[in-house]
Amino acid sequence: MKKVYLDNAATTQVRENVIEKMQDALAKMYGNPSSTHSFGRSAKTAIESARKTIAKYLNAHPAEIIFTSGGTEADNMILRCAVRDLGVTTIITTKIEHHAVLHTAEDLERDYDVKLRFVDLDKFGNPDLNHLKTLLEADGSKKLVSLMHINNEIGNKIDIDAVCTMCHEKGAYFHSDTVQSIGHYPWDVKATPIDFMTAAAHKFHGPKGIGFAFIKRNSGLKPMISGGSQERGFRAGTESFHNIVGLEEAFVSAYDNLEEEMHYVSSLKQHFIEQLQKKIPNAKLNGHSGDMDKSTYTLVNVCLPIEPQKALMLLFHLDIKGIACSKGSACQSGSNIASHVLTEILSDEDLKKPSLRFSFSKYNTKEELDYTIDVLKSFVEE
Repeated sequence: MKKVYLDNAATTQVRENVIEKMQDALAKMYGNPSSTHSFGRSAKTAIESARKTIAKYLNAHPAEIIFTSGGTEADNMILRCAVRDLGVTTIITTKIEHHAVLHTAEDLERDYDVKLRFVDLDKFGNPDLNHLKTLLEADGSKKLVSLMHINNEIGNKIDIDAVCTMCHEKGAYFHSDTVQSIGHYPWDVKATPIDFMTAAAHKFHGPKGIGFAFIKRNSGLKPMISGGSQERGFRAGTESFHNIVGLEEAFVSAYDNLEEEMHYVSSLKQHFIEQLQKKIPNAKLNGHSGDMDKSTYTLVNVCLPIEPQKALMLLFHLDIKGIACSKGSACQSGSNIASHVLTEILSDEDLKKPSLRFSFSKYNTKEELDYTIDVLKSFVEE
């Protein structure tokens, strides 16, 4: 059976060189990085080398990179510590953020009496920056703005430089869940002086279970996990050494090949859109996912002209045909609850139809996309 993997926004295939680097680390560098003997020192040196490498590509200081288990932990750490340590009493976000941010903000509202404010969205799912300005000026409370750079379901990109400038002009902290953009877009934290951002290695062909938080130096955040002095005292617990070196290898590969791979994956997305519009003209592209300038080059979100009852079999049918995609984020794929992102931007009529997210990587081909479109077309016309 033909196998086509188009769920790269959920997770990506690990590069061969990353696997080799991790295998070598597991086999040869098994000392505890906190131990003072040579085995431990060699592991510690490799971790600090990875930290410096990542910082160099981001134009950050190594002390600003804190390794975590992934984006969810990093988002939680930043939001919770901002309330606890920085005196934040108002969190401003949108209703289409990743649940790692939304649910954490809701918990903080409930448990710490934090005010939670939502920025208005336009019909495509873009935050209204004029409304953001109004929320920032609403009172004298200490505020944290949390807006994701790239939405993980519809791919919309925000003007992160404009948001960053506005937040700092109004005396607010700015955090962005950048899980869908780190490894896919260049970053310079000096040019875009963001306070906090997050990354996960498995989104750019690295291992699962490892990521990092960027936390600007002298931010005032204190450790969330107590114990040993790992991660310069900020995150206790023996480091996942093999995952850290895997993250570094994937990160370097992503940025050393960024221009070439960005061009190739962009051509895949453009091809997918063209063939979709040609063969299933009644299909709609949700949000700005059909706009190559206003959305990420890595995904499209498609509303298909299929009746609700028939739609129940769509994902099963695609799976039988060997095609992997998603009806929303991976975190919701096992749920029958409608996507919270699409609920905010689609009409009641379109919400009754199936919407699927197809996300692309360097390992996909145009032939795979043509096969996928043909399978969709056949299902729609049955």
